[in-house]
Amino acid sequence: MQKRAPQSKMPPAGVSLRVTILCLLAWAGLAAGDRVYIHPFHLVIHNESTCEELAKANAGKPEDPTFTPAPIQAKSLPVDEKALQDQLVLVAAKLNTEDKLRAVTVGMLANFLSFHIYSMHSELWGVVQGATVLSPMAVFGTLASLYLGASNRTAYRLQAILGVPWKDENCTSRLDAHKVLSALQAIQGLLVAQDRDEGQVQLLLSTVVGLFTAPGLHLKQPFVQGLALYAPVVLPRSLDFSTDLDVAAEKIDMFIQAVTGWKVSSPLTGASVDSNMVFNTYIHFQGKMKGFSLLAEPQEFWVDNSTSVSVPMLSGTGTFQHWSDAQDKFSVTQVPFTESACLLLIQPHYASDLDKVEGLAFQQNSLNWMNKLSPRAIRLTMPQLVLRGSYDLQDLLAQAELPTILGTDLNLQKISNDNLRVGKVRASPCRCLTRVWCVHRVEAWMEGTQRRLWAGPEGKRERRVGPRVGEKWPERSRAFQVQSSKSLPTPDLPPPAGGVVHGPGLASVCPGIL
Repeated sequence: MQKRAPQSKMPPAGVSLRVTILCLLAWAGLAAGDRVYIHPFHLVIHNESTCEELAKANAGKPEDPTFTPAPIQAKSLPVDEKALQDQLVLVAAKLNTEDKLRAVTVGMLANFLSFHIYSMHSELWGVVQGATVLSPMAVFGTLASLYLGASNRTAYRLQAILGVPWKDENCTSRLDAHKVLSALQAIQGLLVAQDRDEGQVQLLLSTVVGLFTAPGLHLKQPFVQGLALYAPVVLPRSLDFSTDLDVAAEKIDMFIQAVTGWKVSSPLTGASVDSNMVFNTYIHFQGKMKGFSLLAEPQEFWVDNSTSVSVPMLSGTGTFQHWSDAQDKFSVTQVPFTESACLLLIQPHYASDLDKVEGLAFQQNSLNWMNKLSPRAIRLTMPQLVLRGSYDLQDLLAQAELPTILGTDLNLQKISNDNLRVGKVRASPCRCLTRVWCVHRVEAWMEGTQRRLWAGPEGKRERRVGPRVGEKWPERSRAFQVQSSKSLPTPDLPPPAGGVVHGPGLASVCPGIL
């Protein structure tokens, strides 16, 4: 028996549906090409400095000025995402060659860390938990932000997680957090810089950090000012965590929604009433897909082999860059947002090959795939989606078997001289509870990052020259329909099932990712 959602609303992405979303941002013109790449770590560490020199310089510095955040009910100006984009465009215009190379270096470090976390998380929880949203920009940026405020062994652990080698355990200040955060801002700027189509905005990318503290806790001004290199909007506010965490979480969500207009849900899971700081990172990415429109009527979207929902669908016909691998039995289709960002749709020919194809996507350099693409007339149909998610960064690190960064010896003295009581690190809330929150939508405007969806097993037969749909597929089904004007070698093959929908990129798409 089919289960349907109301036609007026898109059902939640995680309704008993195995969905994995990897939020990746792409930028153009930065990849080093098909060659062995050696990280130029000198671009992200202190220039020719030693631990002794750094210690001497810090010894003579006066105490950092501090401030107490305003109450959460205090008035705040709304976030202007168009102004944030203009700001990123200006940042990109001022980049020199070294800045761009530094952005490539940091992007590769972020990808390496995030792919490792993603693969481990998917292996452990992909089926059980349903939808997962993972943003390399947010993961790496949150860890780098904590590194900016860390000292001694905490900084040593964070530097190790970020992937920068160190000489010895006593030298914990090798990595220049300001350079790393500036590189993350440069990546965002390079992504949207060429985003101009006859004066219309094609991409919006916004990063907001919420620093929520217990009343009376003092934050150091240099730390908060340093965060602006990564997130142009930093919102320090105070509220009471000591009585009811659910009420505190509701106040935080209402505040962020009032300031940004984004619908968020950030439960303070893992915190306790003695928490005195919450560190939230919010990522919002929106890109317009040219030539796509909403179909007049909702269509059936199959969650699994026995359950379907009626959902709005997008459809677009055009000439897309496409390649089909006959040996490994999958196809790759590139759907551009702009010159600097694109969607890369990876779809196996058979449902049973989905895990195999996903493994190939993580094992191979997708630049090799990009070089094999050629123009092809294709019709694409995909669901209109709004995907939101938040995750506990500390849990992700544990699942990936990476060092814990929280414990009794935690040292965040560069954030505050007060005793920060830290429980979990949530990536959008940091006791320090650090959580990263992502929202993305697939529609005529595609608001998103990266996702993997399964849908369909039944439908009507499409044109004989294209993939067939009609049989009930035994395993996973497809997330999007591909219909081509170019005849397939074997028209009666099963439809390209399931599909890994990756967007805007995977492993150096267009040609690099973050």
